[in-house]
Amino acid sequence: MAALKKALLAAAVAALAAFFGYGFHKINRISLASREMPIKPLRCHYLPYIEYGAEDITILRHGLAFLSTGLHDYLDLPFFSNESGKLYVLDLLHPNPTPVELQIKGEFDLSSFNPHGISVYTDAADDSVYLFVVNHPQRKSQVEIFRFIEEDELVHLKTVTHPLLHSVNDIVAVGPEHFYATNDRYTDYGAIQLLIFVLGLPLCNVVYFSPGEVREAAGSMQSANGINISQDKRYIYVSNMLDHAVDVFERLDGEQLVFVKSVPVGTLCDNIEVDHMTGDVWLGCHPDATKLSNFDLKDPPGSEIIKVKNILSDKPVVTLEYGDNGHELMGSTVAAPYEGKLLIGTAFHKALYCDLK
Repeated sequence: MAALKKALLAAAVAALAAFFGYGFHKINRISLASREMPIKPLRCHYLPYIEYGAEDITILRHGLAFLSTGLHDYLDLPFFSNESGKLYVLDLLHPNPTPVELQIKGEFDLSSFNPHGISVYTDAADDSVYLFVVNHPQRKSQVEIFRFIEEDELVHLKTVTHPLLHSVNDIVAVGPEHFYATNDRYTDYGAIQLLIFVLGLPLCNVVYFSPGEVREAAGSMQSANGINISQDKRYIYVSNMLDHAVDVFERLDGEQLVFVKSVPVGTLCDNIEVDHMTGDVWLGCHPDATKLSNFDLKDPPGSEIIKVKNILSDKPVVTLEYGDNGHELMGSTVAAPYEGKLLIGTAFHKALYCDLK
């Protein structure tokens, strides 16, 4: 009997060791650990006032850019300031574009503001501009809806919370109070989430929200991260980060999303922006995610910007547009193009203004 117990214990220990070995190997493989850093410079300069990240950036057709800054205490990302986050606006048609902090009016707790993904919706009926912001006060997830009033002012209209919006990463607005949002994890319990990750369970999703209906619009993703919409509003793009791909969905009547295809991009991509002139998809990406979790200034996390041309065609073209080993820019999360210019944001570092011509 004692020999049997020893044998069972040895088998259990061996199985556990094998599982942990498998998990370690899988984490390194998905995180692209020790991947050779792609290098491709651009003519860029740092945007003033942005010192602690511009996690998301989006640009209106007439050249007005909105920046979400100061994300902190989110998952295991590094952060260097506990100050509340801020929103900025930047006029790309100005000869010397400079970020201007947006003043937030209305009943809103600025002290706990922790902005993440953003999206802008322009109402065709009266040209009203609405700014949607993912917010993580006290590590929670909620969506704030603002109305852009004038050059530097936002009025807070509404806070959206719902059990289905439990770990919101990014958002794309499709109406004054209507949006799609991505959940980037299944649970906040670290051990359970790690197990889900190692087992490769596709438990992340996209949620559709309207005042009259909240439901899952698409599921079965390992990590739903950035989200955006095509020029003609017919397709939704989602960065399936851990699959190193962009998933394409067709948007049908009733706000149904139907999976069309997955486009491999070969790296861990975060937010998605769409060129308003060409329809090209631009992605801010992480070339080696282990350098984010094991942050070391001597070997910093790099930045990688990917463009996907003709994403809806049978042969999309994926190209590297910017690559840096972290000594210019650490932890790129978004790349927003505008008529020959490019804004690159990060999770916790600076932001770049680049010339593509």
